[in-house]
Amino acid sequence: MVEETSSGGGSSASPIKTIVVLVQENRSFDHMLGWFKELNPEIDGVSESEPRSNPISTSDPNSAQVFFGKESQNIDPDPGHSFQAIYEQVFGKPFSDESPYPAPTMNGFVQNAEAITPGMSEKVVMQGFPPERLPVFKELIQEFAVCDRWFSSLPSSTQPNRLYVHSATSNGAFSNDTNTLVRGFPQKTVFESLEESGFTFGIYYQSFPNCLFYRNMRKLKYVDNFHQYHLSFKRHCKEGKLPNYVVIEPRYFKVLSAPANDDHPKNDVAEGQNLVKEIYEALRASPQWNETLFVVVYDEHGGYYDHVPTPVTGVPNPDGLVGGPPFNFKFDRLGVRVPALLISPWIEPGTVLHEPNGPEPTSQFEHSSIPATLKKIFNLKSFLTKRDEWAGTFDAVINRTSPRTDCPVTLPELPRARAIGTQEEDEDLTDFQIELIQAAAVIRGDHIKDIYPLKLVDNMKVSDAAKYVEEAFTKFYGESKKAKEVGRDEHEIVDLSQGTTRHSSPKSFMQKFFSCLICEKNSIFS
Repeated sequence: MVEETSSGGGSSASPIKTIVVLVQENRSFDHMLGWFKELNPEIDGVSESEPRSNPISTSDPNSAQVFFGKESQNIDPDPGHSFQAIYEQVFGKPFSDESPYPAPTMNGFVQNAEAITPGMSEKVVMQGFPPERLPVFKELIQEFAVCDRWFSSLPSSTQPNRLYVHSATSNGAFSNDTNTLVRGFPQKTVFESLEESGFTFGIYYQSFPNCLFYRNMRKLKYVDNFHQYHLSFKRHCKEGKLPNYVVIEPRYFKVLSAPANDDHPKNDVAEGQNLVKEIYEALRASPQWNETLFVVVYDEHGGYYDHVPTPVTGVPNPDGLVGGPPFNFKFDRLGVRVPALLISPWIEPGTVLHEPNGPEPTSQFEHSSIPATLKKIFNLKSFLTKRDEWAGTFDAVINRTSPRTDCPVTLPELPRARAIGTQEEDEDLTDFQIELIQAAAVIRGDHIKDIYPLKLVDNMKVSDAAKYVEEAFTKFYGESKKAKEVGRDEHEIVDLSQGTTRHSSPKSFMQKFFSCLICEKNSIFS
């Protein structure tokens, strides 16, 4: 069954009152769900009757080919997924600033992988999971909906893409930006839009809430919107107290007592499957189930193969910002296709969502579709940027006139591949883990030390990092609660950089004026 979104108009009559979003890490659609075409031929995936491949060398017409297989391992190495690597994967050649963009060939995955680590293409990048290896997704896709045309918001790494999920822009960032991270990304988010219209939201975190990358989310007024997942989520489900918008942040760090469940390569996908199972079953048992839409999506493709060409035309720059040299990226093309599942009792079994029907002829599903759909379902006052105004909305996946009563109550459980050893706690950190540590350093006050940003993580292993970010947020959260309870201004942000609790308040006009002068002076001499 194929469903498309409608364009324009509000959806105040929508039966959906709670939208739950889980954003997982670094997997392409073909890698995770491509072989699900065997279950439903409507899915634009891969099949043995139409084998997919990439050449070892894109410049050699006689190059040997590496074919896409179905032997992915639960615990994989981490392929290349930098801005430059993705350019080569999509266009089949090293980065250049040619304009307009060439046609995306999707034939550079093998060439890029072999240049980074010989042998990685055949063993990792060009492998996917057969449905039986992902039994939670298998049942959800058969019972509910999958979108086979959801792209990451830009061809880059984790954090810029995650910023689009809640704000429809990365504020000009296409990689880690430690300077902006210290100040906090300033753009308006859908959290504020929901609040302005009288709706509620909650962030249920496990390791560290990366929503704190946004400056506004550090304010005292939002401290009560953060909840420890294991203490609060199931209880709120059972009591029927979930807010209108629920963000679930997975566990990003792998330790003996709590394995990472974000699906980032080197982390066991069985843990990610069991997290989705746990969330689904809690929602299914909730009195709010008949008003709920659960969305599972991945932030970016992580360097894994996908055959669907990436959209490179008609993609609007969200806010006019341009990335810095040497790439000068205009934020005018999307990233690689990623998995997206949509789950609700209002969805017919086996639904497949393809390209959206508007609002523009070039509109696509991408991470900005989340704030766009929130705006439509809850009739919010305004769009955040030109990107969510353009993005397709997935509200039409609600394709029934009444909720189903036959939705499964439980899902299969995957046994853990093996126990985590101390050697895995001592693994080197991923780029995203380093960014989370840097964000934790900011709220902890360590960003003023000479170890920030790079020396901070010298010799730090996963177990050290997990402890560091947890302690940082616990301290920040506790001091924020105290400040709010004694009546501090709700727009203030706790500042722990001086060893004692201070608070940053909104600046006066003159303070802003002199700050701008200082910023301009620093930019001249930087």
